[in-house]
Amino acid sequence: MKIIVTGSLGHISKPLTENLIEKGHSVTVISSNSERKNEIEALGAISAIGNMQDADFLFHTFQGADIVYVMEAIGYHSFFDQNLDVTETIRRIALSYKDAIQRSGIEKVVHLSSIGAHTDSGNGILAFHYVAENILKQLPQNVSIKFMRPVGFYYNMFAFIQTIKAQGAIISNYEGDEKEPWVSPLDIATVISEEIDKPFNGRSIRYIASDEASPNEVAKLLGEAIGKSDLKWTAISDEQLLNGMILAGMNPKAAKGFTEMNASRRGGVLYEDYYRNRPILGKTKLKNFALEFAKVYDQHK
Repeated sequence: MKIIVTGSLGHISKPLTENLIEKGHSVTVISSNSERKNEIEALGAISAIGNMQDADFLFHTFQGADIVYVMEAIGYHSFFDQNLDVTETIRRIALSYKDAIQRSGIEKVVHLSSIGAHTDSGNGILAFHYVAENILKQLPQNVSIKFMRPVGFYYNMFAFIQTIKAQGAIISNYEGDEKEPWVSPLDIATVISEEIDKPFNGRSIRYIASDEASPNEVAKLLGEAIGKSDLKWTAISDEQLLNGMILAGMNPKAAKGFTEMNASRRGGVLYEDYYRNRPILGKTKLKNFALEFAKVYDQHK
């Protein structure tokens, strides 16, 4: 099959591309970075360099494809852009996808969404996934869409390194023994590859997770991996977390969104729909990631 992969060669799109090529599919990878062209083609894929907000570019790239995999990719640095409205940017990207899919006649879509996309309130920054999903749901009913909803990525834990180094603890605005799900991008890529090969029929949702662990369990496993067996996960107030992110240079609106997202993890509010549709867990466990975390921790000055 001819498959379009968005997201350049990121944490998910690269292993997904490799997996699909190995299965014999023809893969075109969309990237906004022309420097990725050679790397994309070295994998055996076709490169398409352009902007996700350019519906005409997407339309021409999508033509003739059997399936498109779409994601609203913005870099972490975007959250520190004082002039960027993240939700509005995501909305524009989703509208471009919708327009290009409809004009090109694509009838099979896999969309990378997220935990939290089931609601537009009480989930902080994740509300933009609700916005994106609902834009794509406006496509004609002959367009089948598989909404992939991964949970929190393991690599987000790399943000803990700074406070572990500076204050000897993991610090956030929630804590405790209540388990929450985490996921490896490799397991996300595996699930998406599986879904691409399965029949498409209407609209469906699939959550993706690799492991479930409480904040205290996370601190224990990461602490043991870095040689700090007494590492603790400590909670601060919402206001303290918000002010800390703003002082670090984050866009205040984005900082507010992240603070609210973390607050929704308290009591499992964020995970209510996940547990109603709980998936089979992937193979990459937290203990596997802890080894990777330790390597990055040791390299961090």
